[in-house]
Amino acid sequence: MERKFSLYDIEQFMREAGALKVTEDAVVDLEREISKLAEKITDEALNYARHAGRKKLIKRSDILLTKHRISARSSAANIIK
Repeated sequence: MERKFSLYDIEQFMREAGALKVTEDAVVDLEREISKLAEKITDEALNYARHAGRKKLIKRSDILLTKHRISARSSAANIIK
């Protein structure tokens, strides 16, 4: 599997978040999850871009719309629980 994010940067992020020690497996798993999330966000933002008449150009506004939609889904899921 091709790495999309630097494992070193992810490890540094985890340490800055307060982890004193981090296993390689944890770093690899987090990289995988971040990649999946970035892919989902990009796919949805691309749908907004296409809806706006742009074939492949994703703008900041597309990302913000995606962020708001994901946030709304999360809020709705928490209310339903």
